Order: sequence, then structure tokens, then C-alpha cells
Amino acid sequence: MGNSTQIVSFVLAMYGNIGNLKYLFFTLAMLLYTSVIFANVVLIVIIYVDRNLHEPMYLFLCSLFANEISGSTTLLPCLMTQLLSETHEISVFYCFIQIFSIHAYVGVEYANLTTMAYDRYVCICKPLHYNVIITKRRVQQTIVAIWILCFMEVGVLLSFTARLKLCGNIINNVACGNHLVVKLSCSLDTIVSEIHDLLFGLVFAVVIPTSFISYTYIKILAVCLKSSKETRRKAFSTCTPHLVSLINFAFGCFYGLITQRYGTMFLPYPLRLMSSMYLLICQPLLSPIMYGLKLSKIRHACKNFLTSKIM
Repeated sequence: MGNSTQIVSFVLAMYGNIGNLKYLFFTLAMLLYTSVIFANVVLIVIIYVDRNLHEPMYLFLCSLFANEISGSTTLLPCLMTQLLSETHEISVFYCFIQIFSIHAYVGVEYANLTTMAYDRYVCICKPLHYNVIITKRRVQQTIVAIWILCFMEVGVLLSFTARLKLCGNIINNVACGNHLVVKLSCSLDTIVSEIHDLLFGLVFAVVIPTSFISYTYIKILAVCLKSSKETRRKAFSTCTPHLVSLINFAFGCFYGLITQRYGTMFLPYPLRLMSSMYLLICQPLLSPIMYGLKLSKIRHACKNFLTSKIM
């Protein structure tokens, strides 16, 4: 055990001394953040305005797009601030807010992707019962429950971490992370926080949703193999964005869990810097692109929306 002191701020050591490159990185981060906000807000507005898109599936998409905005806002404004900072310090309060936001983003994202997989399963495998099982009211209740339960779960996680006595304030990352803060503790009771972090980060947020999603896609594949070519084509067009988004997000979560525990010092600095931001940059930008381009209803609604504004 080390000597604990009252920690008032953490130092995000990943930024290092990048010299004048910080202005280039700042510009890129600002462009990325602007693109994420623009793409997701546009699709939310289009779904809200076009009554043809007032269906359960698109309500789930609105929740997904809102969460992408939340995820990118968790990282990129802080990133831009730290790039121009000389000390790269972040207050303990804001650090815990960032941890809360990142974990909530991951939980809500996986829950959204899981419910969307179930929506596709019912639509393709039980089309006659779709309007009975998947209703707007149930979807709205599910979305609200997802956000509330994820917030509560992360709140419990942070309640354990906040009690720990810290013997250091150097975080080797571009953002705060629960495990990174726990590693700074000089307490002997970190096992409770680590177990809860593992359960939330791996079992509840990854293993269980992934298992359920895999089951739904096995059922969808079984139905498609027995169906007509047209049915397979429609199933492929609606499931592709979801699968791409899911695989990308699962990879980002797995990479984040591994690197927070074992580090990335073996990677070159620029690659280490970019890879540490992968999940909170690529996913918020990929989701609106995939769903906006692949789903014909959204694509046509975008064209109609732009045409009406131009006219």
C-alpha cells in the first residue's frame, strides 16, 4: 500500500508532447465531431418529420442515433480541450462524469442493438405476429427502460470506484476509464469494483447481448434458407447495417477492455492515440452512414426532405 493523498485532478498522459501537430489533430477532431452531430441529427429529424418512418424499427434507430451523439460528446469536446492544454489535467468530478457517460453509452448501444436484432427476428421469422408483438407503445417503453437501467447500472459501478483511496493521478489514456482509475487505488478492496466492472463490461454488456443476437441471426438464417430469393434479398438489405454496426461495436468494446488492462505501449504513438479513440469515433459515424445508405425508406425520405427544402 502506498500513501494516499487527496486527488483533485488526473493527468491524461496519452497526449504527451505532440508539438504543433496538436492544431492538426484539433482540426480533425472538430471535423469529426461536426460530422457525427450533423449526420445523426439529420436522420433523427427526417424520421421525426416523415410520418412513413413512424414505425417501431425507426424509433429504435432514433434511440441509437441519440446515443451516438452522446458517445461522441463524451470524448471529442474533452479531446479538443486537452489537445490545446499544456498540462492535460482533468478534474476528478469531470473524470467521473466521463466514466459514467462512456459506460452508459456502451450499455445503451448494446441494448439498442440487441432490441433491434429482436425486431428483425420477429419481422422476418414471425411476420404475421409482428404488429402484435412489436408495437409503438412497447418500443417506447423499452427505449425508456434501456436508458434508465443503464444509467442505474453505471451509477452502482461508480459508487464502488468513488470510495477507493487513490495513490496516483496519472492515467495513460486520452480519456478516463473506470478500470484505469481503479488501477490507481492504494486500497485493498478494489476487488469489488473490478468484479463489478468485469460483470458489467463483459458479461452483461457483451456476452449476454451477443449470445441473444447470435441466436436471433441463426433463426433468421434458417428462415432465409427456406424462403424465396426476394425474401432473402430484403432480409439481407435490412440486416446488413445492423450486422456491420454490431461487429464494429463489439470489436471496439473488446479492444477497449484488453488495452485498458494490458496497455498499448508496443504500438507506435500515433496508432496508439487513434486506436484509443476508435470506439467513440468510428461507431457514432458508422451507424448513420450505414443506416442512411442501406435502408431504402430512410434513403428515399432523405431525398424527399432535401428536394422539398430546395424547392
